[in-house]
Amino acid sequence: MTSRQISIPDPLPSVGPTRWSHRSAWVYGLATGFYRLKRRIHWWRSGRDYAVVRATDPLPFRADRHSSLLIRKLGNTDPQLQVNKITNLRIAVASLDGVMVRPGETFSFCKLVGKPTRRRGFVEGLELCRGEARSGVGGGICQIANLLHWLVLHSPLTVVERSQHSFDPFPDEGRIIPFGTGAAIFYNYVDYQFENRTPWTFQIRLWLADKTLEGDLRCSHELEHKYRVIEKNHAFLKIGTRFYRTNEIWRKKTRKCESVAESEELITRNFALLKYEPTSFLSVEEGERVITIPE
Repeated sequence: MTSRQISIPDPLPSVGPTRWSHRSAWVYGLATGFYRLKRRIHWWRSGRDYAVVRATDPLPFRADRHSSLLIRKLGNTDPQLQVNKITNLRIAVASLDGVMVRPGETFSFCKLVGKPTRRRGFVEGLELCRGEARSGVGGGICQIANLLHWLVLHSPLTVVERSQHSFDPFPDEGRIIPFGTGAAIFYNYVDYQFENRTPWTFQIRLWLADKTLEGDLRCSHELEHKYRVIEKNHAFLKIGTRFYRTNEIWRKKTRKCESVAESEELITRNFALLKYEPTSFLSVEEGERVITIPE
């Protein structure tokens, strides 16, 4: 029987209003304003060429395509928040569809979409913030960032900024891609960015179908490689009184005319606190840093 080892991080992930900035509303607002100003200064002084040009005609070659359900069961949350989310997605899609990312340019989700406000038409949707799933203006637009990250992982583009929630709020009902392949967004200092370090231009196409959010990553050149993203070493763990989830995300790169992978790289290791109790799990003694799990 084979086995695999999993490392336990120290300290363990935790969520909730533990930071000093979370202890009161006015302090939280002050801290948010500071980080937003810091981001704007960074945009101005970074020297990066940010993607802003858009085109209606699609580039000739497809790098990858993906879709995600607009409505799916998310625990006991208010289903109306998911309905509202569709309004927010339409506004964000209108800011992103057709964006060209030329050689040397950087794509910034927050810079292109802007701040989600009621004045711009954004409504209350479901958002994950400060350890909880709650209502917030513009909630749900992370779904676009999740889809974009999945497309980018299937291309030679380079992710330069990505945040992931430290907790898993809902059981896997309707999930079609591995846990831990999403991207968190909070205007403007929790951003999703990638760079085009190739000699070709890429284009993002986004639209809403009846039941899905659709994404198409186009390219000016036919790519020589194909990419496959897989999950390894997935496990649910119980440590003390809390439950955690861990896995690894790997990417295989293969020439289109061949079947054997040319390279395989570890993209990320995930270790998240669960906000629900899984149906099966492995109990781990508190203090253990490495555990062995039989396969």
